[in-house]
Amino acid sequence: MRDGVTSLFLALAVLVGSAAPPAAAGQQTGESRVALAAVTDQANRPLVDVGADDFVIQEAGQTREVLSIRPADYPIIVLLDTGDDPRGDFALMRKAAAHFIERVGQRPIAIGTFGEKPAILTSFEDEREVVMEKLDAVTAQAGAPSAILQGAALAGERIKETGALFSAIVIISAVAEDASTGTLEELSAPIIDSGAAVHIIANRPGPAAAAAAPRPPIRALAQQTHGEFTTVYAAASYQAALDRLADRMNAEMMIEYLVPVGSKPVDVKVGTRVLGARVRGLGVAPK
Repeated sequence: MRDGVTSLFLALAVLVGSAAPPAAAGQQTGESRVALAAVTDQANRPLVDVGADDFVIQEAGQTREVLSIRPADYPIIVLLDTGDDPRGDFALMRKAAAHFIERVGQRPIAIGTFGEKPAILTSFEDEREVVMEKLDAVTAQAGAPSAILQGAALAGERIKETGALFSAIVIISAVAEDASTGTLEELSAPIIDSGAAVHIIANRPGPAAAAAAPRPPIRALAQQTHGEFTTVYAAASYQAALDRLADRMNAEMMIEYLVPVGSKPVDVKVGTRVLGARVRGLGVAPK
């Protein structure tokens, strides 16, 4: 149900902000940008039955023309913790990762590991069956440490090569200790430069142990990149957490809109005409 022009901005999400002045009225148009956003109803359920006319976008108070929308199909790298597996939980991690890959649809997917020597095992060009075969062959490495940030940095480098407008790194972690070598600045740089959202599913058995553990740098990266850090307390919960992430990703949309030539994405806001709906902005990128 639509409720007309008077409540276009019932749902607003600030995606990018700066102090630049608004574009002048009547300025020539001819370039476009893309906003990544998710729309939910009053019960926080994803809304996907929406069209271009259901969105309104403003930059610095100036309304922009929405050209098109489409489901977000950006590339994802899934990283598995192949460090030491004293609890014998790796099989459940691998099964949950496979289920996640099946649920996120036909988009570019690659997998990697961050055991003692992090590696990206497949490319975005590989067919899905090849990816699944490689995943099925992955095993934990007895006695090996887990190099979480090194694995994420490697994924960031691979994603940056694609030039994708949006992307994600999904990290499935089994231990709190990060054995990465190198400085935080060195390892964080390729992740930030890639523009990828970092999502972490971290198994920290026992709520007390999880609360006592130090806050890892990767948690801050998740927050900085519009990602999520989700703590689970048993390997059996990997799948539920990844299912929720898949639902979130499947609800995301890429909204292309027209902008004045040479303008900057200043104070971008996304609204919807859908009665009672809410919009969550996740980023803006040039087309």
